[in-house]
Amino acid sequence: MNTQTTSSPQFYLTAPAACPYLPNEMERKVFTHMVGERAPELNDLLTQGGFRRSQNIAYRPACESCRACISVRILANEFAPTRSMRRVLAANRDVASTEYPAEPSSEQYNLFRRYLDCRHQRGGMSDMSVLDYAMMVEDTHVHTKIIEYRLRAEGDGISEKAKGPLIATALTDRMGDGLSMVYSFFDPGLANRSLGTFMILDHIRRAKERGLPHVYLGYWVKGSSKMGYKTKFLPQEHLMARGWERYAGGQDFPETATD
Repeated sequence: MNTQTTSSPQFYLTAPAACPYLPNEMERKVFTHMVGERAPELNDLLTQGGFRRSQNIAYRPACESCRACISVRILANEFAPTRSMRRVLAANRDVASTEYPAEPSSEQYNLFRRYLDCRHQRGGMSDMSVLDYAMMVEDTHVHTKIIEYRLRAEGDGISEKAKGPLIATALTDRMGDGLSMVYSFFDPGLANRSLGTFMILDHIRRAKERGLPHVYLGYWVKGSSKMGYKTKFLPQEHLMARGWERYAGGQDFPETATD
């Protein structure tokens, strides 16, 4: 078993491949494994340094001719929703979110498949089986939770654990300085609810309640419509050459999927 520590991770470089976000660009990634007792500490350090987690792998872009991928984190304590975000919150008053251990279910996978088949038919995850999904959720050595979003059913009252249909799910890492949204998906037939935005707003709420200053959203790619939604959540910081810097821009973008 690999028992690497935070002081001696081994890093590797992938071969060039077509960029999934920008045409005519090639991507490469540097990656390392995160396993063992020190994995949570390593996950904190690497996420703060611009890495993302996928199962027990942490990776970040290492492209030779492009620096378009920029790590983004929301400053949760300073965040205040815009008018359009308040409308999203109002539209989802009947949705309850509940946090569970990182365990997959058939109900989650069925929703995941509907989401992929509608939103990402040609994406790298489009052929994921139920076993692949289970590995995505379970294969973690860090502090990972799965958050289910359900419509409240008749008789639920004010109980947080709603019994209605599952309409969205988020796989989330708890870190020392924030929450990292690893992957999220939702019912593509409920576009009017803006569930991608709603899940991010819910993570900001959760971070505030726990005294955590950041919500990590992964990469923003300027010029990619798939990633434009991330700059709506202000204030936020971008990881630049000199470290995390406050980002003052932002504009309205159409609702899209979280990565």
